[in-house]
Amino acid sequence: MSSSSAVVLITGCGSGIGQALARAFHARGLQVCATARRLDTLAPLKAEGLITRALDVTDPAAVQALLVQLQAEGLHVDTLVNNAGYGAMGPMLDIPASEWQRQFDVNLFAPMALARAVLPGMIARRQGLVVNISSVSGVMTTPFAGPYCASKAAFNAASDALRMEVGPFGVKVVTVQPGGIQSSFGQNATSQVHLAPDSPFQEVKAGVLARANESQSQAMPADTFARLLVERLLAADVPPIIRLGEKSRLLPFLKQWVPVRTLDRILQKKFQLDRVKR
Repeated sequence: MSSSSAVVLITGCGSGIGQALARAFHARGLQVCATARRLDTLAPLKAEGLITRALDVTDPAAVQALLVQLQAEGLHVDTLVNNAGYGAMGPMLDIPASEWQRQFDVNLFAPMALARAVLPGMIARRQGLVVNISSVSGVMTTPFAGPYCASKAAFNAASDALRMEVGPFGVKVVTVQPGGIQSSFGQNATSQVHLAPDSPFQEVKAGVLARANESQSQAMPADTFARLLVERLLAADVPPIIRLGEKSRLLPFLKQWVPVRTLDRILQKKFQLDRVKR
């Protein structure tokens, strides 16, 4: 942090990973501005002394209003943590176009827009850190999570480009690719499963639901993840890509080294696609 006026701006702090990250940064003595769509979900963080603000990351006017408000309070964003995310689950055949749009709005367009909004100040100060919380699902695609995996793959690529572009100005961009982390993601994803009544995938419905809950199997506690991540982010030499959590290293290894047809068969069996009647 460059001064007492610097803040860590974190999105998606209403629960889970976002709240854990806000607390982890705060515990290290940094000034944190925790945001979420619903201000009431931030009450515990406010009680602990953190700055809390309501923010819909998909609303450009709300983003601009927040930055203007922080500036009026004599604060500037020294670290941005793009954590807010959304997961649409289900067969590609059954997920409507509106869900594809929402998936990319939340997981790609909004965080990159927020990064563009704070980067001019970081570049002018020749200092800053953008932390993009992506997913290992953006490295290895699985059945029944196509839009989510696609949005995270695009987020990884956009983060790579941004890292190379702003690095010469003294601004660091870190892509975090978590594996399984305990959060409300699994529960939320289950409630967002798209499976049409007449879908041919009804016969493997259990496999579809299993994918929605997969990230919570043997998952790392969110507070452990946050503590380990913040330690790495505050280190003198911050790695450009950080992987933490269950299977965060295994899945990229499988993607790189296992033949495509073999990996397809493994994943089809895992999510019960081998049970489709022929």
